[in-house]
Amino acid sequence: MAPRLLGTLLVHRLENKNGTNYLAGRIVETEAYLGPHNHPPDPAAHSHRGPTPRNAVLFGPAGYAYVYAIYGRYYCMNVSCEAPGRAGGVLLRALDPVVGAEQMALNRGLAPGAPARQLTSGPGRLCQALAITRSLHNGLDLVDPASPLQIRNEGAPQLEILITPRIGIHEAVDWPLRFALRGHPCVSGPKILRA
Repeated sequence: MAPRLLGTLLVHRLENKNGTNYLAGRIVETEAYLGPHNHPPDPAAHSHRGPTPRNAVLFGPAGYAYVYAIYGRYYCMNVSCEAPGRAGGVLLRALDPVVGAEQMALNRGLAPGAPARQLTSGPGRLCQALAITRSLHNGLDLVDPASPLQIRNEGAPQLEILITPRIGIHEAVDWPLRFALRGHPCVSGPKILRA
């Protein structure tokens, strides 16, 4: 599922007193995290020790948002991707802003017109830019047309995919489970990984 999400859109529909607004970006980087049923289990996955109240979404059906906090102040979002009872998730690492870039900049505390890379390059920035939080979005069905948070396949052009080891983790660091659109400026991490 991780490479198949590349090129799809992550869309956040926001309802307020002025009507409906959208924030959306094309997914350009993902990382796969394997469930405990894999051999060997993935020690970097939140699900590797089994189900808990925190990671329960990962053990449910595929296509749901698993949102969690990092460093006590940022959020990251995975998409569940296994059958119920078997955990697995795909971390969304970077987006290319498509709709609402000015609002994304404000959400990130940046001036309108900030470069796209500063808005949505990295899982924490991505969630901050799209105003995704655990309390509001964890457990949402990302393929339900009524959901305020959705993944949509809008027929993105086929692009070359770069496969590398995951980044930003301390265990199973050599597993080639990171997928990115080769050469895209919004891909996170060192420049050498975006080549």
